[in-house]
Amino acid sequence: MRAFFHPDQQLHDPKQFMRVGRICGPNDLPTRTAALVGALRTRGVDPEVPAEAGLEPAASVHDARYLGFLESAYERWACIPGAGPEVLPNAAPYWNGSPERDARPGCRSPSVVAEACYYLGDLAVPIGPDTWQSALASSHSAWAAADAVIAGDKCAYALCRPSGHHARADRASGFCYLNNAAIAAQRLRSRFDRVAVLDVDAHHGDGTQEIFYRRSDVMTVSLHVDPEAYYPFFTGYADERGAGDGLGFNLNLPLKPRAGDVTVLGALDRALEAVARFGARALVVSLGFDMHRDDPLSMLGVKTAAYGEIGRRIADVRMPTVVVQEGGYRVCVIGACLGEFVDGLRAG
Repeated sequence: MRAFFHPDQQLHDPKQFMRVGRICGPNDLPTRTAALVGALRTRGVDPEVPAEAGLEPAASVHDARYLGFLESAYERWACIPGAGPEVLPNAAPYWNGSPERDARPGCRSPSVVAEACYYLGDLAVPIGPDTWQSALASSHSAWAAADAVIAGDKCAYALCRPSGHHARADRASGFCYLNNAAIAAQRLRSRFDRVAVLDVDAHHGDGTQEIFYRRSDVMTVSLHVDPEAYYPFFTGYADERGAGDGLGFNLNLPLKPRAGDVTVLGALDRALEAVARFGARALVVSLGFDMHRDDPLSMLGVKTAAYGEIGRRIADVRMPTVVVQEGGYRVCVIGACLGEFVDGLRAG
């Protein structure tokens, strides 16, 4: 298995995010990457630095005006007298919400404060001096992993940080700025006529769902904590099945809090059966370790060993696969989780 990671992905160093009415210290720490790289190397996988790809990966699924905002926001924000240390919104309009369109019209005001309110969906996506550089490098890792599979590798892993599955075509949220899984899936479509995205993370992959919601060539399947009780709250329900040409090609499998290993693995089996019925020729896995029982954001109670079984069952579908790293914030746990997952893939 090949893996891809750019050192610039460690540069993003958020200082704050809002949780239950409190400004808290960050969970998406740069040290996450060292734990994951270490787990790969103990299994003989040395991550490769992806080739420079510029804006092409991000532009394949994201709105150009949104990308321009991400690139310029911090520099413009820093010019405002009395501004805080990071770009954060103090208001947020509702998201796109219209499945008949890819993205909203551009923000009518050119003010960086207005654009922050428009393009940042919550208080978990601060933009600091290195955020854009890290997010762009993360998109290159996803692109390179997809290219490896297109070239004939059976499986490639993109160690993406910042994560991506909450990023919509024109909005950041939930620690996510660019949707790496969607970028990988879109790249795979240049070779495979049907691609499935399987999201195995504590949170619903709302950004990925929206990007492909009207398409029949990319199926999105997500198993996650029931949004009645958990972020992102407004999407991830079982009745969201796609729209237009995409009707029937979106599947959500919400799980009750503290579901545990057996229930999560049962949902994974249902997800993989749906992928098989769809006739996917390639698979993107959005892999989150925040399902783990020790994760600070988890409500599912999954044990470390379960990730080995997740890897084995995914490998058993025998499909070209790109694995894209999503959440997982207990640094002392995520390396072991990735190690189990890689062992399971190889066993399968």
